[in-house]
Amino acid sequence: MSTQRKITPKVRCAIYTRKSTDEGLEMDFNSLDAQREACESFITSQKAEGWHLVPDRYDDGGFSGGNLERPGLKRLLTDIEAGKIDMVVIYKIDRLTRSLLDFSKLVERFDNYEVTFTSVTQSFNTATSMGRLTLNMLLSFAQFEREVTAERIRDKFAASKRKGLWMGGRVPLGYRVKDRKLVVVQKDAKTVQFIFERYLEIGSVTQLVDELAHAGAVSTYGNPMDKGYLYRLLKNRHYLGEIPSGDKSYPGEHDAIIEREIWDKAQALLASNKRKQPPRRRRQSVALLSGLIRCAHCDRSMSPSHSRKKGKLYRYYICQTATKTGYKNCPICAVPAGDIEVLVVQQVRQILHRPEMVVKIWREGKEIGSDLQESEIIKALQRLDPVWEELFPAEQQRLINLLVDRVELAPEELKVRLRAEGLDILAKELSHISNKKGKAA
Repeated sequence: MSTQRKITPKVRCAIYTRKSTDEGLEMDFNSLDAQREACESFITSQKAEGWHLVPDRYDDGGFSGGNLERPGLKRLLTDIEAGKIDMVVIYKIDRLTRSLLDFSKLVERFDNYEVTFTSVTQSFNTATSMGRLTLNMLLSFAQFEREVTAERIRDKFAASKRKGLWMGGRVPLGYRVKDRKLVVVQKDAKTVQFIFERYLEIGSVTQLVDELAHAGAVSTYGNPMDKGYLYRLLKNRHYLGEIPSGDKSYPGEHDAIIEREIWDKAQALLASNKRKQPPRRRRQSVALLSGLIRCAHCDRSMSPSHSRKKGKLYRYYICQTATKTGYKNCPICAVPAGDIEVLVVQQVRQILHRPEMVVKIWREGKEIGSDLQESEIIKALQRLDPVWEELFPAEQQRLINLLVDRVELAPEELKVRLRAEGLDILAKELSHISNKKGKAA
């Protein structure tokens, strides 16, 4: 009597290992090797069940388990999607992830490709409902531990700041760090004192930016001082010899650079100037070149702005160099928005009437099945001129953003660069519109 041998299905197993830091990875036998050795032994013990190890390694040394941005894990997921893996073997569940949300995402991806995973040191796998429940519970505690650790670190930082300790960050101008403490740099401290005293004299940050730029003053990191930098400097409580922590501030171990009387006067002046600023109104007109126009001299963007005089609205495009470091530092500075917009629109119209543009639109029309002739396309382009002024500002801006890639403004020159893909889209739109009108006629 013959007996039929039972065939055990083959289970392709991949081992995934991870270590949060790269400490010790240069050793001949490191933590990743230890994890892999334990997983290999476990797979060998399941040989009777058809388990066998795939040759590829999936290791992540020096990567946190708090996210999925890991090269080894990405390669593992790619091979799973390619159908190369049936089982993922890990040393501990937190080697795969410490986030409950990421874990649920991984389990869902595993399920989509009928892949399960098991832990060597925790007796369960995702093939059973009890294993899923246990995994969810363990990951909940892992995430809880991670959040508690983060809270402890935040509390330690806050406690250290309450004691006046410097806990790192951008070093304020006038100080340097020595033995984890702020130490006064006398040369830079005099610059800080001058900034406070001069601001109290003139009462204008914009004018102060101009004066500092003319004097060649720079920040701690060698960058020019703009308005944003000066506002932050004038409000920095480190100069009082304090350590700020959130909304509060505590006496620090370092020496003060600014006296309390000068500090209070500067804060009062800042508050007074802020109250004098008129409330911002919603922009009533569309800035046609917003995001497109740049100052060719400074290679900086030019932002739309406006002012009101005697009830009349005046619109401008202002170079960011002038805005941040003072109007004297840019020869272009600010230009009337209406004048520049008219010049740009004129250049775009001229380009659209060139013979090569007509040929381009005719070819686009042929590709979509249009039987338009060149003469009809010329008429379609000519229709843009009389209707342009009747278009809503938002539609005008849509067309300009469709056609224009960049507008470069120099002291004596205006360059308009068109978007090739925008011309293609416009050609198709005009061909469709004209074709529909031709058929309707």
